[in-house]
Amino acid sequence: MRILLWHGYLLGGTGSNVYSRALAREWSNAGHDVVVVCQEPAPEQYDLGGAQVVNVDLPGRLLPVFVMDRYAGLEPKFLQDFTDAEKSAYVDANAATLRELLPADLVFANHVLMGGPVGTATGAPFRVKAHGSELEYSMRGRPELERWGAEVLAGADATYVGSAHIREVLEDVVGHVERVHEVPPGVDIDQFTLRPRDEAFAALIEEARNDPPNPRNANERLPDDGNAARLAFLAGDEPTVVYVGKLIEQKGVQVLLEAMGGVDARLVVVGFGPRRSAFEAMAPQRTLFTGPLEHRHLAQLLPLADVTVVPSIFPEAFGMVAAEAAAAGSPPLVARHSGLAEVAAGLEEEYPRQLRHLAAFESGDIEDLQTKLRELLALSREDRTVLQQAARRAVVERWSWAGVARRLLQPHG
Repeated sequence: MRILLWHGYLLGGTGSNVYSRALAREWSNAGHDVVVVCQEPAPEQYDLGGAQVVNVDLPGRLLPVFVMDRYAGLEPKFLQDFTDAEKSAYVDANAATLRELLPADLVFANHVLMGGPVGTATGAPFRVKAHGSELEYSMRGRPELERWGAEVLAGADATYVGSAHIREVLEDVVGHVERVHEVPPGVDIDQFTLRPRDEAFAALIEEARNDPPNPRNANERLPDDGNAARLAFLAGDEPTVVYVGKLIEQKGVQVLLEAMGGVDARLVVVGFGPRRSAFEAMAPQRTLFTGPLEHRHLAQLLPLADVTVVPSIFPEAFGMVAAEAAAAGSPPLVARHSGLAEVAAGLEEEYPRQLRHLAAFESGDIEDLQTKLRELLALSREDRTVLQQAARRAVVERWSWAGVARRLLQPHG
């Protein structure tokens, strides 16, 4: 098949970016001809399985976003703040690029807005992946955007959601949608795997040595400068907790930081975002902020984590970090709500009965988080091994990327 994969953003750092590049890799490795249309300026840094990458010149350099970040060479602006003329110009520019790449067997567009309008404007059959961020951050409560979303999805061959929660959110925001299919995101189970601690630590330091220079951490989307030396923090077998995600309050970072004040363990905080300075100021001692890390780092870091916490207080489409941690043998502890609750349920099905309560905590409840962190960190070696193996088994059986990529190409009647 020839597949045009439209993603209006970068290919690293956040959930839909990682999702898009993983699909490109899996589809390419399966023998398909894949072209990714996005804004990634340096695609060579990622394993895309041979997929071609095409950038779009954006009118006025305007990029519609759901959460405000900095983008080199572009002017990010909240989708809900775009004028009608700006929305039309953005859609037209992206659709024109896709039309130049036709014919194709499949046009696959990310995000209801702006992926749905871009797919519609190509004039070709298209499918849409609703990630949830567009629905929650930009579309909900804005009737014009809600109606627009409903209109474009009515013309899609299929709309994909990553969880039952996002299926409910989609219908809550845009109304009933036909041809909706639930396919969860995936995990590279060959990259994220159980590793001996010494081996993982040495590999993590080596990956950090390969990081590009980032003097004074001027580029927030790159790992912190000097991480190879700073990660010596993880030497030894002291209890370790890890957080990976955006440094914004919606992700619940402040909940974890407060909870860690009463937990005897070191903490590694991975990510970038506008609240980093504030979170650093409130972090307890023995906390290391690394800046964002890529999968090549995380595949080595997560096996060093006794627990990986996903403390979001805002609805999540799924829980990619939790699934990756589970595959790497770091038992996830997630806030019990939205798509995260579905990840917890998958883990609980594999966990021994007496340990099932350790998959999740009550959202925003610092005391519950503290209690379960302490219990996870105090597990015997035997119980920890059982939990690690059960967590990985849950991922292998439910959330491997190869299976996800195949399901997204299935014909729909």
